[in-house]
Amino acid sequence: MLVVARQFHLDLGVFSIAPFGLVGVTLSIYLSFRNNAAYDRWWEARKLWGALVFEIRNLARATTSLIPDRAEQRALLMEALAFCHFLRGQLRKIDSVKDAGAFIDAEAERAANFANPADEMVRRMGWRANAQRRGGELDAIGFRILDERLASITAIQAGCERIAGTPLPFAYTLLVHRTAYIVCLLLPIGLISTTGWATPLFTALIAYTFFGLDGLSEEIEDPFGTEANDLALDGLCRVCEISVFEALGETPPKMIPAEKFYFS
Repeated sequence: MLVVARQFHLDLGVFSIAPFGLVGVTLSIYLSFRNNAAYDRWWEARKLWGALVFEIRNLARATTSLIPDRAEQRALLMEALAFCHFLRGQLRKIDSVKDAGAFIDAEAERAANFANPADEMVRRMGWRANAQRRGGELDAIGFRILDERLASITAIQAGCERIAGTPLPFAYTLLVHRTAYIVCLLLPIGLISTTGWATPLFTALIAYTFFGLDGLSEEIEDPFGTEANDLALDGLCRVCEISVFEALGETPPKMIPAEKFYFS
């Protein structure tokens, strides 16, 4: 910009940074709103999966306490672990049949034929608990306790589906991108009279800040992805597995080792 100004004898001293400061404030408000909205989605998703771990542990405790038949205990809790993996696959849009099959064998293939395999797992757990009630192995109070746990798990699933199925409005992204590009392209005109040859350095620094914040919000907007800052759903599923196998008195699998603090 400085070279062009001197080549064509342009007087850029009449321009000041004030207009860009006003636009920068407006852009900062947009970026702040978008980052707050993206972080709210990320944090709510994390709370939902934390609640899922809590409910799986409660379900494991209630199942092993209320259902006398160990085979039925294990079958119900294996379906709960299959639910976790089906939900993870649904949220990440990946095939999780193999992971679920590690707990329910060939039933995973049949469950995968449903439109919502995770919801099918909750139905199966409900049918299994109801069969115990009809057979006299589980009283009405025990059945209600298990049913409440399943209802809570279903609510968590619905919350995750709401986040995954409702992205931030594209208009916000478009407005932020366009405004940031325009500001960064015109910014040297306002800086050149005061910063001279250092104008590219200051322009790059401001552009890095704007586009860095925009890139951060884009990365955490979808908390169920597989990028470094997304939720470690693999690790959370493994936490559920450990809790269930310990409740059953079996040897639990080891926690997924972190690779550069990355559990998924």
